[in-house]
Amino acid sequence: VQLQAFGGGLVRPAGSLSLSCVVSGQTLSNFGMGWFRQAPGKQREFVASISWSGLTPHYTNSVKGRFTISRDNAKNTVYLKMNNLELEDTALYYCAARPFDNGDYDNIRSYDYWGRGTLVTVSS
Repeated sequence: VQLQAFGGGLVRPAGSLSLSCVVSGQTLSNFGMGWFRQAPGKQREFVASISWSGLTPHYTNSVKGRFTISRDNAKNTVYLKMNNLELEDTALYYCAARPFDNGDYDNIRSYDYWGRGTLVTVSS
């Protein structure tokens, strides 16, 4: 299974950015999916997740109301729409897959497959 994230870039505060994660090697519907991020000097942290069915999204408190996770199983792609971006959102964003929604959605150890990450920089 391979994951490849796209869409990072430089954006001003209050701006928007959309990330995509394409999964190959297996069908996306076999996996719960998550987005994590790692800021310089900090540990990797949970951002958002979505169940294999797409019916159950979860978000960390700091992004609730600003970020939206979604998935298109037919396209083997997961999305993270980020609105009203803040300086603190600057990080390397990773997508990750956990087979059949196993484990806790916000636990890094629950995810078996990871993409390389795409850099999001929020700066004025």
